[in-house]
Amino acid sequence: MTETTPTAPPAPARPPASSATPAAAPPTPVTADILGEPWVARRIDVVPDESAAPGADHAVLVHQRGAVPVVPADPAAGDRDTGAGTGAAGAPRHRRAVLYLHGRNDYFFQTHLADAFLSAGYEFYALELRTCGRAGAGYPSPHDVRDLRVHDEEIGEALRIIRSEHGHGVVVLNGHSTGGLQAVIWAADHPGSVEAVTLNSPWLQLNASGLMRSYGSAYVDVLSRRSPERIIDNPAETRARKRLAAEAASAPDPGTTPCPGGAPGPARARGAAPEAEVPVGTDLETAEPDLYVRSLHRHWGGEWDWDLRFKPSPSFPVRAGFLAGIRRLQREVHHGLGIEVPVLVCCSTTSNGPEASTEEARHSDVVLSVEQIVERAAFLGTDVTVRQIPGGVHDLALSPSPAREEYLATVTGWLAGRLGLAERLRQTGRPG
Repeated sequence: MTETTPTAPPAPARPPASSATPAAAPPTPVTADILGEPWVARRIDVVPDESAAPGADHAVLVHQRGAVPVVPADPAAGDRDTGAGTGAAGAPRHRRAVLYLHGRNDYFFQTHLADAFLSAGYEFYALELRTCGRAGAGYPSPHDVRDLRVHDEEIGEALRIIRSEHGHGVVVLNGHSTGGLQAVIWAADHPGSVEAVTLNSPWLQLNASGLMRSYGSAYVDVLSRRSPERIIDNPAETRARKRLAAEAASAPDPGTTPCPGGAPGPARARGAAPEAEVPVGTDLETAEPDLYVRSLHRHWGGEWDWDLRFKPSPSFPVRAGFLAGIRRLQREVHHGLGIEVPVLVCCSTTSNGPEASTEEARHSDVVLSVEQIVERAAFLGTDVTVRQIPGGVHDLALSPSPAREEYLATVTGWLAGRLGLAERLRQTGRPG
């Protein structure tokens, strides 16, 4: 593991962000989640924003039944205790909690990630943002959001539920990729809303040359104003998918265990969604999977299983309005965010491009540049720790062993050290 503590540039003066919290909606009931017991899903209704995410009207908060504190009984009314909490009546199972924000073309299915946080004493919550994952089912253009700040509403409501309804006193934001960019923007805009931020390969910079970032971004900005729905293609990824498809057509049968959709594949891996399936009508044998998915999903010989309706290959298209919105926030990162709470940035030690081999892709980040992640980490705040995981992939939680275990131990160990020290200082006034 490589550790770096970057020196942050001074944050520029900025207007104070609004701290207004939307009015809480009436509580909605939890329903069974696609992951099966003990996982449940709770719908969070949001106000549609036709400019940022046309037609999107809800997000989804996913957690375990045990996260809900026991409701004290009212003997006078003949009530008995209700709920699924395991602590004292009205108390949460864990005092601390983690709110996970997924990446683009992604959703929460990594139950082993939740297990690691639960074992460390943190209740685990995953927020499926509007248009995304569970909240994007049936949406005409999943993950097509033109201003990521539109998600402030559901993030704020999720934090209200976690703190006010479930009683957690300490909350950590854990963001992956685009969710990492979302997390740091939220933390900068809403100081005091969380106690720490942990990032898993955050998308802090466009993975392209300086020339492309400059002139390409200007072109995308103009295009986004005229045709925000225009698809932005990556020629290198297109070439790589065609090459991989040709390799797949000539490769031997990868396994004998039935794969969802009727195609063969290896046995279900740990962390798989129990009801994963592919979109109706998808022909996995002729699809042109992107390198990242091909290296990880069990159908193509990888270790992991997930629902290809929510995390497909090829990915949901990148549109001009979305990319322009990402670039605006990345420029804010470059100007300095001044986050006031401790931040942990984790990424791999190695990057590869779309032309890498499948084996190389299983031990490196083939989505983002780790050099750019490390460089941009210095712009997040004054208390930033960078730790690089040898052999890690883009989603470090999906890395092969031992990189996966090292990442999970790194995050939980860092939280134990930083938040544990902060708590001791509050209680005693001294670190020991």
